[in-house]
Amino acid sequence: MITLHALQFSRATRVLWLLNDLGQPCNRIDYQRNAQFRAPESLSEVHPLGKSPVIEDGDEMIAESSTILRYLDAKYGDNSHQPPQATPAFWRHEALFDYVESSFAEVALQAILPLFRGKDVPEATKAALDKHLSYIEQELSEGPLLCGEDLTLADIQIAYILALLDRFAMLDGHPKVAAYWQRLQNQPGYIAATEAAGPMAPPK
Repeated sequence: MITLHALQFSRATRVLWLLNDLGQPCNRIDYQRNAQFRAPESLSEVHPLGKSPVIEDGDEMIAESSTILRYLDAKYGDNSHQPPQATPAFWRHEALFDYVESSFAEVALQAILPLFRGKDVPEATKAALDKHLSYIEQELSEGPLLCGEDLTLADIQIAYILALLDRFAMLDGHPKVAAYWQRLQNQPGYIAATEAAGPMAPPK
């Protein structure tokens, strides 16, 4: 059985969501954030960088939520969370999946972190975020999810960043993305994961 080291209010919820979708149990070890909203020192005993999520599968220990999602998808031979391989739709999905952490997350966090500290978001950061949210709206043109009707790894991947942005009302100017985020919250795997481990974003 997979062991999941899950930090509160973190990307670990993505992993739990996929495991629920796949019908796979896990041994979940929870870690609470400290008063500074940082990971506890005990996570450094699991991974040298104190990261979460981390999974253990026999002798394998894997960090990085993107890699973990792909690993679980391959391990359980799942074909339901991505378009057919070697098709244009497959490569579009792969690009969107990687876009979340390689491009979108950096811009979103530059907006979110000042708000966590009670500071204003620089106008240049707001403009950059708006550009990305407009791009996501464009990618949702055929909807209702990123790749049509079927939930994919890219949808699970992007949910954490949308949860944080919604926590600070930063989706208000992009109703199409806000509606998409609401649809993600209605997904059975999301509901099961958050009922088990708590919300993706910290409460207001």
